[in-house]
Amino acid sequence: MTLRGLFSAAALMLLATPAAAHLDPASHGSFAAGFTHPVFGLDHVLAMIAVGLWAALLGKKAIWALPSAFVGFMIAGFVSALFGLHLPFVEPMILASVVALGSLVALAARFPLAPSFLLVGLFGFFHGHAHGGEIGTAGEFGYASGFVLATALLHAAGVLIGYGAKVGLGPETRRGELATRFLGGVTALSGLVLMAG
Repeated sequence: MTLRGLFSAAALMLLATPAAAHLDPASHGSFAAGFTHPVFGLDHVLAMIAVGLWAALLGKKAIWALPSAFVGFMIAGFVSALFGLHLPFVEPMILASVVALGSLVALAARFPLAPSFLLVGLFGFFHGHAHGGEIGTAGEFGYASGFVLATALLHAAGVLIGYGAKVGLGPETRRGELATRFLGGVTALSGLVLMAG
């Protein structure tokens, strides 16, 4: 990945805006409604890509463990919403996840795997609860399949961006890590802007 590519990725992250409304399951189907739910929310997109960026920075088992934690706990959060569990501060926690995960990437924070797994999982639970709270008339299985796939793809995009920066800019000079950290900083700042809005 070139330096120009990294700046382009950062610009897209800043310029992307959430859609005004989610797709109607009756018109587009439950899977499409679920798939577009995280994609239509900038807060979801930023947090999910940040998970992938952090996983790429940590490397080794974290590459699979952190995205798996997010997705697994997200499904649990979704199910909890379907069963009527009231969870306070869902939207503030989602915005906090953008700032926190972006900051962890920006600082290249290197925690042991278990606390990193649990932290990412906690944020995933709140994201999943939000998905469940906005399911509308969609079928549970199709809707969940859609947002799980979209989330996994966003995590993969983050991992690939982080890995691409490391390979493309040269791991021996640490430029790749610095570029990934820069994107983490952009993510955290974007989260603060969303909070202020």
